[in-house]
Amino acid sequence: MTQAEKAERFLALHRRGDPLLMPNAWDLGSAALLGWMGFQALATTSSGHAATLGRLDGGVTCEEAMVHAAVLSSGTDLPVSADLENAYADEPDGVAGTIRLAKETGLAGCSVEDYSGRPSDTIYELGLARERVLAAAEIAHAGPVRMVLTARAENHIRGREDLDDTIARLQSYQEAGADVLFAPGLTSADDIRAVVDSVDRPVNVLAVPGTPTVPELATLGVARVSVGGAFAFAALAALSEAAEELRDRGTYGYLEHTREGVRAARSAFGS
Repeated sequence: MTQAEKAERFLALHRRGDPLLMPNAWDLGSAALLGWMGFQALATTSSGHAATLGRLDGGVTCEEAMVHAAVLSSGTDLPVSADLENAYADEPDGVAGTIRLAKETGLAGCSVEDYSGRPSDTIYELGLARERVLAAAEIAHAGPVRMVLTARAENHIRGREDLDDTIARLQSYQEAGADVLFAPGLTSADDIRAVVDSVDRPVNVLAVPGTPTVPELATLGVARVSVGGAFAFAALAALSEAAEELRDRGTYGYLEHTREGVRAARSAFGS
């Protein structure tokens, strides 16, 4: 499947009330396993990728993110959408440059958030945030490959519980050309319904503690569900638990899970 075909397929998978389950892979092995399990599209995870490098979220450079995106895009037949954080730039021209690089990696889509990464003034002013999405959309949609652009309003995972502002931002990002809208951190069914009803584009919900179940999200009109770095950190938790058992008790109970992992790997990687 060509990059253009992957992008077209990716957009078509977004259906209101029939959520696309889009897990976030952190390396080729996790991408292959998730593809083998039947998922139809994948996303990268900035925090999960950073963890593979021994860093925390926000510690990956633009160049490293592009290499990672190219590796995952070329290593699976599934559409891949990249978490590009704030596009590693503040100004619209810089955002456009990052999306141009991302398009060269084979991605079907990418996301751009309005979190600045600065301790003060953490969320970009709405006018600038809109211009950033506009610049991203112009590059993402140009030419023979129409990448799917997701615009993220970061209020609710950055300490700003302001639903009205979140909705205003998502509406503005829709007008600027975003294909999918995303406000990570929403867990209330009423809030999610309010967001879905306020826009015309597909809405992504991040699965976090307290999030309604997938069937419940479907009834709310959600079109996509992602997990962020959760799967990557679940894998790290399993590693930590196994290592603690060996170090502290000198036992091998973890081998039961090892056998399950080997079976999954042989099935996923053997074809």
